[in-house]
Formats: sequence, C-alpha cells, structure tokens
Amino acid sequence: MFRTAGRMTATVIAGVALFSFGLLPGAMAKAAGIMVTSPDFKNGGKIGNRYVFSGFGCSGKNVSPEIRWGRLPKGTRSLALTVYDPDAPTGSGWWHWVVYNIPPGTHKIKAGAGTKDGKGLPAGSVQAVTDFGAPGYGGPCPPKGDRPHHYIVTVYALKTAKLPVGPGSSPALIGYFIHFSTLAKGRLVGRYGR
Repeated sequence: MFRTAGRMTATVIAGVALFSFGLLPGAMAKAAGIMVTSPDFKNGGKIGNRYVFSGFGCSGKNVSPEIRWGRLPKGTRSLALTVYDPDAPTGSGWWHWVVYNIPPGTHKIKAGAGTKDGKGLPAGSVQAVTDFGAPGYGGPCPPKGDRPHHYIVTVYALKTAKLPVGPGSSPALIGYFIHFSTLAKGRLVGRYGR
C-alpha cells in the first residue's frame, strides 16, 4: 500500500509540475495568450518620463505609449485595453487607462492616442473615466519614496462587439463585462518610481 501511495503521489506531483510549467498540450492551449509589446518600454522595464503623469507632483508629458499586439483568437469581435497599477496605496489599485470596443482588425494603438477626446484611437473605441476622474490616459505618478510601481497593460480579445456599459461607467464595471467576454488576453508590465 505504501509503495502504491508513493507512486501515486509521485505521479500527481509530476502532473502538477508539467501542468504548472505548461508542458502538457492542454495546458499549453489554455495558457496561450496574446503577445503584447511596446516600442516605448520593455516588459519589466522602466517607463520613461514622456509617459509619466503631469500633476500630483509629477512632471511628465502624460503621453500614452504605443501598444502593439499579435495574433488574436478566432471569434474575436472587439478588443479592450487596460492599464492598472496594483501597487497604488488605495486598497484597490489605480486605473490609468481603459479603452474598449476597439475594432477586431486593430493591432496597435499609436503613441499619444490616449488624449481626453480620444481622437487618435481606432474608430468606435471608447475610453472610460479613470481614477484620475476623466477619460483618457493618465501616466504613472506613484508617491515619492515608494518602491517602483508596476503598470500592467492588458489587451483582451472579446467575443462581443460592444460591451453593454453606458457613458461614465467605472473601470470596475467595465472590467466585470470584460472578464465574462474574454477569449484571450496578454499583458506587458512597465515599472516606474520616483
């Protein structure tokens, strides 16, 4: 009995290890996501001053970075993009940018497109009000002395053409509908501290 239990335990541990590292074919299929990149900062790299917020003691240019993404899954009917700081000292993080109803043929958002009026965004795209209190991109501006914060850029492929949200909807409500419509997603993380 102990030998059988030992073999079973070893088999379970090996299976968990293979699944965790994505070595089982099914795990690879489920783990497959969207490749997200930016020419403006590398994954895990520092975000430059051009993309930093202008206000709250920060003196950046508040230009939204260019975000690019690769192949999308079959059935993608729209996309959403979010920029979120989980390290903000609020108890709930900080939403820096939320764009949704992006047309499915789109594979990048150009630098500077995140202005309040959103004129540089692909036609039909909608920007939510962020935690700065207005629509559009708001760059990093962590408190002085904090360790560098992480700014998570996530691109979602959605199975719906338009999210069922009204003007002025919160990022949390939009995130709820994104969650239940997601076919695949990918992310890019930038860092910034002062």
